[in-house]
Amino acid sequence: MFTLNLIPSSPLSFSKSNHQYYPINRIQNPFSFTHSPVFLNKSTPLSSKVCNFNKTHGYPLGKIQALSTKTTPKPGSHVPKAAALSEPNPEGEAESVEAAEAKSKAKTLQLALVFGFWYFQNIVFNIYNKKALNVFPFPWLLASFQLFAGSIWMLVLWSLKLQPCPKITKPFIVALLGPALFHTIGHISACVSFSKVAVSFTHVIKSSEPVFSVVFSSFLGDTYPLKVWLSIVPIVLGCSLAAVTEVSFNIQGLWGALISNVGFVLRNIYSKKSLQSFKEVNGLNLYGWISIISLFYLFPVAVLVEGSQWVQGYHNAIQTVGKSSTFYTWVMLSGIFYHLYNQSSYQALDEISPLTFSVGNTMKRIVVIVSTILVFRNPVRPLNALGSGIAILGTFLYSQATAKKKSSAGEKKS
Repeated sequence: MFTLNLIPSSPLSFSKSNHQYYPINRIQNPFSFTHSPVFLNKSTPLSSKVCNFNKTHGYPLGKIQALSTKTTPKPGSHVPKAAALSEPNPEGEAESVEAAEAKSKAKTLQLALVFGFWYFQNIVFNIYNKKALNVFPFPWLLASFQLFAGSIWMLVLWSLKLQPCPKITKPFIVALLGPALFHTIGHISACVSFSKVAVSFTHVIKSSEPVFSVVFSSFLGDTYPLKVWLSIVPIVLGCSLAAVTEVSFNIQGLWGALISNVGFVLRNIYSKKSLQSFKEVNGLNLYGWISIISLFYLFPVAVLVEGSQWVQGYHNAIQTVGKSSTFYTWVMLSGIFYHLYNQSSYQALDEISPLTFSVGNTMKRIVVIVSTILVFRNPVRPLNALGSGIAILGTFLYSQATAKKKSSAGEKKS
């Protein structure tokens, strides 16, 4: 009978193992081994060698240490993955925070660029569109050219594969006929208004578009909360005050802006109903095909309405400007930037939430109004400025109220 002294020099306490196997039970029958365990071999000098439990059952000693103590394992020892993952990694957390901050800064920069291009392109369009209309007062031809420029732009993008071309089918074209018709009405009416009154006045009246949207949508069965209905009150009051006090007031300019609102509202409503089966087409491609179809709608009518006056009007425009190249530049810029600012608006809508887009659109209208007043030096009466401010404030409140309505509807669906 001898005494088994495994670790005589240092006492070691073991916590109770939760594993289903226990080392002692595995050696109850030493005769079942082909070779006797080292620590049961009498010939082994036990006093001079400590038994290595690291290899018992293939389980490392680190597992027992993890259960009983938080001692850091020596280099080269095996550490279980669960224990390694449980330890905090300050360096990894710092890197993730830095990556998140860099991503947030990049997103902010991208958003600033999108809004900047959107505002800049809209300002350029309004300025050169008005310059061209001042010397060539034929909005039907100019509106047709702007649609033509947008159509050529999209065809170039599709042919060079810079923009994926949507699959064209007969149902898709039929579904676009209605939205394109209302888009044509909205576009030509706005151009007529621009030719008759100041750009700032047209934009103030066009800020009343939410009123028509709520009214028409309500007739079609949509319901709106009280906040939405209250938000359109300052829009109506502000537009009315601005119209009464407008220096360059013209009844055709007023009706043109109002009809433009009706056209664009019906385009939006009709698009939701007729294009439900074509959600795979992105906004830019959709707008491109609407522009192409609108061009076929508008140009034949433009020839009938004012085609007989174009030649004489062209000569008068060249005589007024002095250089034909200047007139060509104005027309070209109005056509190109008309499409570009619409393209940027679709890209902005893809990148940001509808609420942010609505706020940005409201601010865009303010920027355009102020810019055109400074460029064309239009006289503005105090009451006119007050009415414009009230109308734009109402537009902002409307965008806030409708965005909350959409978010609550989305939460109910989810």
